Amino acid sequence: MEYFFKFIAIWFTCLFKFIAGPILGAAANYSLLEIIMVTVAGMMSSVAMVTFLGDWFKSHWTLKVSEKKFTKKKRRIVKTWQKFGPGGIAALTPIILTPIGGSIILTAFNVPRRVIMTYMLTSGLIWSLVLGSSINWLLSIPFFDFLLR
Repeated sequence: MEYFFKFIAIWFTCLFKFIAGPILGAAANYSLLEIIMVTVAGMMSSVAMVTFLGDWFKSHWTLKVSEKKFTKKKRRIVKTWQKFGPGGIAALTPIILTPIGGSIILTAFNVPRRVIMTYMLTSGLIWSLVLGSSINWLLSIPFFDFLLR
């Protein structure tokens, strides 16, 4: 039962911040496969919620648009979009953006749901593998293991 609660707590944290999955998974002594599973499950849960609710939100609600159309932040997002497309946004989502932020950007640019889910799943799998194995490798160094235990 304790394993289940740990898994749910890490999953819930991954809904909002991707990097928390590999860190908390390593702290819970999860294997690399378990770290990847919980991290990707959390990320994809929030991506699915935002993607499907985002379409509903856009069709049922109207928001007031501020007078200032292009801010520095919006220009950066558009520039990244023009340079890399949906794959670039999905690749940057786990590291720079949050799963929610990346999903909102992709939904705002009217990317089809299937493309959003595919790119985000691929990005989540790759980044969770890289981060999970990096953290496990760091923890195998005796100096870091001594500091953390």
